[in-house]
Order: sequence, then structure tokens, then C-alpha cells
Amino acid sequence: MSKIILLDSIRSMQNVWAIFRNADGAWFNKIILTGFTPHPPRNDISKTALWAETWINWEYFLNPIEEIKKLKKSWYKIFSVELTKDAIYYTKLFKEEYKKVCLVMWNEISWVNKNILRLSDKKIIIPMKGKKESLNVSVAAGIVMYAIN
Repeated sequence: MSKIILLDSIRSMQNVWAIFRNADGAWFNKIILTGFTPHPPRNDISKTALWAETWINWEYFLNPIEEIKKLKKSWYKIFSVELTKDAIYYTKLFKEEYKKVCLVMWNEISWVNKNILRLSDKKIIIPMKGKKESLNVSVAAGIVMYAIN
């Protein structure tokens, strides 16, 4: 299975570097960084990423829409983590077999780009039991990345 995670405009460097570590642990093939997401080379990456940025394949592109369209043309299923009316629990999604998966995450302040949602094959959520509606992006990414395995 080919697994990619696309990060769109994630503000926190620590979250991005933590996702690099999650991607390594969950055997993701690649990270695509888009928008204003911080990206290597940076002197402060290795402290949090523990050098995962040196062996995880990654690319930076300004426009996430163009990259998602390219992935769809290459038969990737696009799964966006977002609280929407038609979202399904992440635990139900990965009972099916997929050959190519791209998981899309973005920053917690501004909600997902509506064009990304339109291009998504499915929207997925992590059910919350407390008062908050969402988890930290690196935590949510880790949960869903491990569920894909």
C-alpha cells in the first residue's frame, strides 16, 4: 500500500515535526507539505522530528489543490480529516482495502479549504467524548495514520 499524508497550512513547527515522526512509525511513504506549512531545511527540525526528516520522503508545494488533483489522477483515494455531516468514523473507513491513500490534515484555526473537501473521496472524524470538538493535529494525524495500517 502506498500511503501519503498531505499537510496544508499547519502553523506549528512542532506539530509538523511530530507528524514526521508519526509518518515514520506508521510506515508512510511520503509527506507533502503545502501552503504556509513549515518545511525543511530548518535548524530546529531535528529536535522534535528526531531526524525523521532525513529519511522520510517529503516535498513542498504552495498549492494543495494541484497536488491533490495529481494524486487523484494517479488513483489515490483522498481522505480528509474534518468534522462534516457526511464524515464517517476513522475506524470504519479502513476496514476496506485501498492500494493508494492520501490523508489530508490542516491547521486547527481555519477550517479546511472547501475545494479540498470537494476533491476528497471521504471525510473522516475521530469521535470526541469530551467538550472539545477536535484533537491537536499531530495527535489526530497519528491516530488516523496508525489506523490505516
